[in-house]
Amino acid sequence: MASLAPRAAAIDGVAISLSGLCLIHCLVLPIASAMLPIAGSWAEIEWIHKAFVVAALPFSLLALTSGRTTGLIGGLIASGFILLAAAAFAEPLHDYETGLTLFGGLLLASGHAWRWGRAHSAAQS
Repeated sequence: MASLAPRAAAIDGVAISLSGLCLIHCLVLPIASAMLPIAGSWAEIEWIHKAFVVAALPFSLLALTSGRTTGLIGGLIASGFILLAAAAFAEPLHDYETGLTLFGGLLLASGHAWRWGRAHSAAQS
């Protein structure tokens, strides 16, 4: 089982990085748009949100289908991804998009970070 640890770490490392980029996009762009008006138009580009969700899908699925994901970690990853997807693709939730994206990204990154930590511990044992 230790042979899966490097693969799991790579999957989770990329997933955490994507979540971090998503969070930076959501948090920095509103501040930047207050200082530089053109940044406000960048914040409204809908395909970016959808692209983050599509990019997160394979890493979330790989994490969920590997034998190393426990129920709670899987729940964090699945819940986070569902919130991200709902924020990006469900038009009736548009008013809640930022909150859903932030919370979903935090849940997703937390699940991957926890999974990464477990894989790292298993590799050392």
